[in-house]
Amino acid sequence: MIRPEELIQVSEAARTLRHNIGQVMVGKEEVIDLLLVALLCEGHVLFEDVPGTGKTTLARSLARSLACSFQRIQFTPDLLPSDITGITFFNQKQGTFEFRPGPLLAQIVLADEINRATPRTQSALLEAMEERQISVERETIALPRPFMVIATQNPIELEGTFPLPEAQLDRFFMRLHLDYPTAEEERQILHRFRQRQPLAELQPVLSVEQLTRFQQIIRRVEIEESVEGYLIELVRTTRQHEAIELGVSPRGTLALYRAAQALAAIEGRGYVLPDDIKRLAIPVLAHRLIPTGQTSLRGQSLVKLMASIVESVPVPVEP
Repeated sequence: MIRPEELIQVSEAARTLRHNIGQVMVGKEEVIDLLLVALLCEGHVLFEDVPGTGKTTLARSLARSLACSFQRIQFTPDLLPSDITGITFFNQKQGTFEFRPGPLLAQIVLADEINRATPRTQSALLEAMEERQISVERETIALPRPFMVIATQNPIELEGTFPLPEAQLDRFFMRLHLDYPTAEEERQILHRFRQRQPLAELQPVLSVEQLTRFQQIIRRVEIEESVEGYLIELVRTTRQHEAIELGVSPRGTLALYRAAQALAAIEGRGYVLPDDIKRLAIPVLAHRLIPTGQTSLRGQSLVKLMASIVESVPVPVEP
């Protein structure tokens, strides 16, 4: 059971992180909260957005706020697995073989336009995301902790891309969208960046040690049996829906469970509410669905499909 003082520490840390990142990002509180949920659950995030909406800035802001090492990888069709994992080379001066680490050996990695890489390179990233390790010259190297991949892909441009396989999509904890700012938010962006660069002035507000401790604390948030049943029924409905070829996997069930615990802790609660699950269902589950051919032909989006499922499943009533 989670202690009250631990809940206060988690919620205050989340509030501090949200405020710190908010010094750079304008009007993206919901996305920042969901990103923090993924961070506490040690999950990876996929952003699907057009260029220029602030995805790189958000990733850098998160890394600076945590004093974590950060690397950005621009994925292209000619990128090799060794370009991201690193290589072993012969040092002539020393007369020995040395390992030169690649950008994946960072704590927060921005994988930009991930769908432009070939399946071979995508598979190297897949191992890092799932196993928290890389393989180089038959050797396995553990990745630093925390380790988080923030990947992006442009949903508009399809030429010269390699669509992510369903197995890799399922390994992303969440799929998020930043979207365009409102007129007032865009005005604030102009004023905030007119004379200075807020990102360069950002200071760490949470240590890696604190984050690691909070990642363990959130696992003790309680989920009452009826709320747990609601979560399971929501997932099972996706597997029986006539418009869905393949529903949410058990990995997705566990991801929603963990995310609900983290969201409750961020909001200062030691228990999960059905509303937490409803709020998280689309970002955590929608990208894991595989629609039938007829559903795809009709152009029905997975987000709308998941939203209709959430509305159709009865919410448990408090006794």
